[in-house]
Amino acid sequence: MHFVKAKSILSSKNGMNLYRGCTHGCIYCDSRSKCYHMEHDFEDIEIKENAIELLENTLKRKREKCMLGTGSMTDPYIPLENKLGNVRKALALANQYGFGFTLITKSDQVLRDLDLLKAIHDKTKCVVQMTLTTFDEDLCKKIEPNVSTTKERVAALKKMNEAGIPTVVWLCPILPFINDTEENIRGILEYCIEANVYGIICFGMGLTLREGNREYFYNQLDRLFPHLKDKYIRTYGMQYQLNSPKNNALMKMFHQMCEDSGIIHDNQKIFEYLYRFEEKNAPVQLNLFGLI
Repeated sequence: MHFVKAKSILSSKNGMNLYRGCTHGCIYCDSRSKCYHMEHDFEDIEIKENAIELLENTLKRKREKCMLGTGSMTDPYIPLENKLGNVRKALALANQYGFGFTLITKSDQVLRDLDLLKAIHDKTKCVVQMTLTTFDEDLCKKIEPNVSTTKERVAALKKMNEAGIPTVVWLCPILPFINDTEENIRGILEYCIEANVYGIICFGMGLTLREGNREYFYNQLDRLFPHLKDKYIRTYGMQYQLNSPKNNALMKMFHQMCEDSGIIHDNQKIFEYLYRFEEKNAPVQLNLFGLI
């Protein structure tokens, strides 16, 4: 790990990356792509040493409350978080200043902060987003080796639901010729139904590859799935978007199962929900004649 001083902490859409880099070891990680200009080894975690100070100063100055977010580039619950606690400090600030919060993770370590997540949701809105890719536990350990297994993540989703915290699942990426099977997708969706998730984000059955993450992914295929890289190259060449040959059938099943179960499966509607700030028990304004 190494430390840097950041000039700002929130993006234009109020997202933040408290860390840069990751040690989960997911073989398909898009954040390894060179377009993100990460000028250090991916596993050498960059820590913004002044992140919490910047965040508090920013929240103090914000004129309007909003949803804050983290996890789009780096999972907030990497092992270093247990030592540094920056995610928990950020949640505490959101709770203190009355902001909503949403985070994306693959780790059941999110349960550590259940008290703060619930406190935020009691005032405004807190949404936990969890990535699920693989129903088979052994396969999960191969392609996402250093993070919670699917069963552990689903258990966390169920505990969030029991606490009244809404959840959203990212069903991606789905790797062609690896986990693009009806059994896999059906198994994940049944988990989502059991966990009573609010919505599932899915951009299609496939993955994206670009410079940086493509080379890493292919090296991992050589190690874990001998000869599969050659099939990828024959099928997709240097394409950015690699759609599963089974995409249409799997997407039809995905939408039908979600529709039958009352799970939101329109990406735009889910993103609107995630970005929408909702304040509970807001004071009611009165005029001389009663309610405005």
